[in-house]
Amino acid sequence: MKSANQLLVLAAGITTLLSFSACKPKNAATVVDADAATKVYVAPGKYDEFYNFVSGGFNGQVTVYGIPSGRVLKIIPVFSVFPENGYGYSEETKPMLNTTHGFVPWDDQHHLELSQTNGEIDGRWLFANANNTPRVARINLSTFRTEEILELPNSGGNHSSPFITENTEYVVAGTRFSEPMGDNQDVPISSYKKNFHGTVSFIKVDSLSGRLSIAFQLMLPPVDFDLSHAGKGPSHDWFFFSCYNTEQAHTLLEVNASQRDKDFIMAVNWKKAAEYARQGKGIIKKVVYAHNVYDEKTHTATSTIEKEVLVMDPKELKDVVYFIPCPKSPHGCDVDPTGEYIVGSGKLAALIPVFSFSKIQKAIADKNYEGDYDGIPVIKYDAALYGEVKKPGLGPLHTEFDGRGNAYTSFFISSEVVKWSLKDLKVLDRVPTYYSVGHLSIPGGDTRNPSNKYLIAYNKITKDRYLPTGPELAQSAQLYDISGDKMQLLLDFPTIGEPHYAQALPADLIRQKSVKFFKIEDNAHPYAAKGEKQAKAVRDGNKIHVYMTAIRSHFVPDNIEGVRLGDEVYFHVTNQEQDWDIPHGFAVKGNNNAEILIMPGETCTLKWIPEKAGVYPIYCTDFCSALHQEMQGYVRVSPAGSKVPLAYGTNETLADSVIAKK
Repeated sequence: MKSANQLLVLAAGITTLLSFSACKPKNAATVVDADAATKVYVAPGKYDEFYNFVSGGFNGQVTVYGIPSGRVLKIIPVFSVFPENGYGYSEETKPMLNTTHGFVPWDDQHHLELSQTNGEIDGRWLFANANNTPRVARINLSTFRTEEILELPNSGGNHSSPFITENTEYVVAGTRFSEPMGDNQDVPISSYKKNFHGTVSFIKVDSLSGRLSIAFQLMLPPVDFDLSHAGKGPSHDWFFFSCYNTEQAHTLLEVNASQRDKDFIMAVNWKKAAEYARQGKGIIKKVVYAHNVYDEKTHTATSTIEKEVLVMDPKELKDVVYFIPCPKSPHGCDVDPTGEYIVGSGKLAALIPVFSFSKIQKAIADKNYEGDYDGIPVIKYDAALYGEVKKPGLGPLHTEFDGRGNAYTSFFISSEVVKWSLKDLKVLDRVPTYYSVGHLSIPGGDTRNPSNKYLIAYNKITKDRYLPTGPELAQSAQLYDISGDKMQLLLDFPTIGEPHYAQALPADLIRQKSVKFFKIEDNAHPYAAKGEKQAKAVRDGNKIHVYMTAIRSHFVPDNIEGVRLGDEVYFHVTNQEQDWDIPHGFAVKGNNNAEILIMPGETCTLKWIPEKAGVYPIYCTDFCSALHQEMQGYVRVSPAGSKVPLAYGTNETLADSVIAKK
């Protein structure tokens, strides 16, 4: 039964929600100006102003949209297999999805972060998190390909991730689920408070190659970390995380993790922690985790198992971690462009607390604490607080900034975006969303230099926005013009998967750097055929390696005989084209994985194990020329023990190949 007080609070919340809902226009057209269409129209042959990288949520991928048009430009496979181009199916990319749990072909991808230099987006890399099987990925923005995936040990769920420092020195990743941290992992769940811990991983990023490595981890109390952002300018050396479940509950968190009036923002002096790590303070823990890297020269990924990590306890390093009370069940934790203000967004709070970095530093210097939490100092709320935005809406989640002293916060329950002033914390404007908005994105909105032109809201519910598609509807993004005093809804467009956090950058920052094709002379793949004279088929025991070329509009070889049941056939297809946007595809009838899509100058491998004798068609799956339909061939499979020699060729000529590897 609910108490009388709980019922009163619930009734008040419903009344407030109804009052917000009553203010909404009945028709979205009433909030869209007549000139909205002209503001988002991108004429044929013209380019969008911004790339918008949007998390795929439960599909494990990243989708790229053009802004302001809302057009889908590309899906980047990251943590999920992708039959469209063979990611996770080709022999070259299978290692990218290797983990210590084996081959994991899916994940829950929530947050993205663009690399920065001096606190501004630099267009080199995009980092993505995997929440389910904890991993962090790095995507190369010259190829729009996933180039590296690092598994995270001592992590139950990588949600508060992947957020970066101002010069991309580190990517940080905080756990959503605490886990047992002792040598014995088989402990009662009821021993949560005793045996479980959260962690934050600090992942070093090589400044030239982008290569990732875990520098150290902080072992923390068993709270859940939600979101985080690094400081800027004066707060450059610090990182800030939202924390919930300070009750340390392990069941029915809906009730048991909502008891306290305040949870925490956690402040971490990462510069000091990194110095302690260089000094070797902490304990080297024996762990196992996979580190997967794609080599652009060999067009091949490798997976290495790492076996140790440095773990540091802030209870022993007294000047690294501090807690700041924050109302209530905070989600967003956002730092304004000046680095002075840290905005917490308590999902169950009726206000927005704004903390002052300079006041936090003074409170630490004065030891103005209200005690400690599991050995970590807790700064007094008023000592850190700059002020509160009063009655801004219901269900604040996430805040972005426009660089003109304004903040924009999403409100999940009241389905709106609210604009407010950092100077006096007054609400300036509010617009409805359709419906239940989660994250927001302003290009550069979490950097020192945000754009002040567009804001995109990513919504969870779209009941009446689009044509129905069965019980599951498309989710949506909505584009707002924020260049004036009032926000203006310009466009909404459906999204692929469930959008969470997103990042956007000016198109001109990376458009000219886009790789058009791979130079075939630089192709270092061990099975590359750089010209049709190098095409061949080679038997190595029960393995057959086909060195195949593809060019408009034929394969060499396009006829192969002498394959026997029990053989494993590896088609190593090298695309001979040296022109932009001329990929070739390759598929075999009945193959039980996928096609492969081979970019110009690239080599890609499809493995095939035939299951019955016969003649199997092969063909190009990507339309490449007027004679695309003619780009095909056959593979003859004979019974096991057959004496048919391995042979290959074109033009009705099959050359015997008796070469075998020694």
